[in-house]
Amino acid sequence: MEWEFTPEQVVKGEVGYALEDFRRDLAAEVRGNLGPASPEQAAQTADLLYDLCHVLATNKTVESMLASLAYDPPTCEFLREMAEPMRPNGEMLGAILQRLIMDRVEAGMPLEQALDSVAEHHRQIVSNG
Repeated sequence: MEWEFTPEQVVKGEVGYALEDFRRDLAAEVRGNLGPASPEQAAQTADLLYDLCHVLATNKTVESMLASLAYDPPTCEFLREMAEPMRPNGEMLGAILQRLIMDRVEAGMPLEQALDSVAEHHRQIVSNG
């Protein structure tokens, strides 16, 4: 994806770019790149790539993600091939998550509580599609 702003601007709060915006933009890009795929295939691919972005954003290893998908070699190969092209998206997602944490800390929430709050917010957004 391409933006007219940087992850640094998101972290600094100079640009408002929410988790929901990122997911919407990623889904739109996937739909545009998949061609004649069904809506279900596009949604599954977008979810898979979002999970990859989250792994990259949270400094986990791609291999740790792939361990849970070992039963599906084509998916593992796809994710390995997409890891490098998705790095900028992972960086942007990391900036969004960092900003969410900073907003809570700046509002007086202790860091551990802010981390838990953002993790729960993230789970809710992802589970709601």
